[in-house]
Amino acid sequence: MKVLKNARLADGREVDVTIDTSEGVIASVTAAGASRAGEDAAGPVVDAGHSGDDVGGGADVGGADVDDLGGWLLLPAMAEPHAHLDKALTADEVPNPAGDLMGAINAWFEAAEQGRLSYQRTVERATQALELLLVHGVTAVRTHINVTGDVGVAGLEAVQEAARSVEGLIDFQMVALTGFPMTGPDSAHNLRALESAVEAGVDLIGGVPNLQDDPAAHIAGVLSMAESGGLSIDLHTDETLDPSVLTLRELARAVRDTGFAGMVAASHCVSLGVQSRETQAAAAAETAEAGISVITLPQTNLFLQGRDSAVSTPRGLTALDALVDAGVAVAAGADNVQDPFNLVGRSDPLETAALMVMAGHRLPDDAYDMVSNVSRRVMGLAPVNFEPGDPADLVAIDAPSLRGAMADAPMSRRVYRRGRLVASADQQTRILR
Repeated sequence: MKVLKNARLADGREVDVTIDTSEGVIASVTAAGASRAGEDAAGPVVDAGHSGDDVGGGADVGGADVDDLGGWLLLPAMAEPHAHLDKALTADEVPNPAGDLMGAINAWFEAAEQGRLSYQRTVERATQALELLLVHGVTAVRTHINVTGDVGVAGLEAVQEAARSVEGLIDFQMVALTGFPMTGPDSAHNLRALESAVEAGVDLIGGVPNLQDDPAAHIAGVLSMAESGGLSIDLHTDETLDPSVLTLRELARAVRDTGFAGMVAASHCVSLGVQSRETQAAAAAETAEAGISVITLPQTNLFLQGRDSAVSTPRGLTALDALVDAGVAVAAGADNVQDPFNLVGRSDPLETAALMVMAGHRLPDDAYDMVSNVSRRVMGLAPVNFEPGDPADLVAIDAPSLRGAMADAPMSRRVYRRGRLVASADQQTRILR
C-alpha cells in the first residue's frame, strides 16, 4: 500500500489517499489525518517539499509507504490525446516561413524528401518530447505518426523505439496518419504503407478526409480497414475555416450506417466553428448519435488558422458549446509542439487548459477536465474521480487552486502512475535585494 498524505483536492478537501499498489488503483480517500496507515506507518514519511531525488517514500516493514504532499494540490493525471511525436521539436530544423497549414505540410515533406529527418534524430526528439510530457504530469499519450508511400513506416518505428524508453510510465497509443492520395489509381503505395503500419502494431487509423479527392471514399476505406483489424479511428477532420467543408457529418453518417463498433475521434473540426448555429446543432447531434468524440487543438489552430482574416479574425476552434450541449465528449490536446505546425508549446497540458479558458471561454474546472478525464475517456481509459477503484494516475502540484495551477503552471510537481512516483520537478526562485 502507499499513502499520499496531506493532499488538497480541487474541491478544497484536505485528504489522505491510500493506493493499492498491487492493482495500481485508489483504495480509499479519507480526511487528512484520518488515515491509520498514514499515521501509524513505521517507514519514512517523505516531505513533498524535498528535492525530486528524495521523494518517493521507502519500504515500511509495517506495510505502507507514505508521501507527505504538504498541502499540494492533487489532481487526476493529465493526458495528451493528440500529439505528433515524429515531428516534435523540429521548428529550427524545418522552418515554415508561410506560417500556415499548407506551408507546414510542404515544409515537412520537403525536409523528408531531402533526408533531413534521420531515424536517430527522430528517436531522440520523440524521447525528449515524451519525457517532457511525463514530467509535466501526463501519463497517457496518443500520437499521430506520418505513414506514407514515400517515407514508409520509418517514423513509426522511430517513435516505437522512443516509447520503449517510457514503457510502464505512460499509456501509449499510435495513430497511422495516412498521406495523399488514399483513393483512386495513384493510392496503391500509400495503402501499402498503411497496411505495413497496421502490421507494425498501430492502435488507430488516421487520415485527413477533407484533403482527399474523395472524402467519402476515404472515410469508407478507413472504416473498413479498422473494422477488419479491430482498430479504432482518429481522423484529422475539417482543419479549415472554409464553411463549405464539413466532412464531420459524412463521418458521423458513415459510422452510423456501418455500425462501426470501435472508438472514433474527430480531431480539429475547425470548420464547424464557422457554421450557422443551426448547422452546428445538427452536426453536433449527428456526431453524438454516432458516438464520435471530438478533440480540439487550440495551440496549433490558433497559430495556423485565420491568417487571411484581417478583420474579426476567427479563433480557429471548433463549436464547443454546440458539441457539449449535444452530449459529445470534447477533449483538448496540444497537437504540434515546436515544429513547423506550431513554433512554440511547452509540452504541458496546463497550457492547453489555459488556452481553453482564454480562447475557448471554458471555466477552469471544465478546461482541466478536457485535458485530463475527458481525454482519458476519449482514449478509452478510465477516468480518475478519486473514488475507490479509480486508476492511481495522479499529479501533485504546488499551487493554491486549480485556477492558480493553470494560471502560473508551477513546475513543482509529482507524477504518479498506478500509484508509483514516476517523475518529479522542483521550481526554485530567489529574489536578491
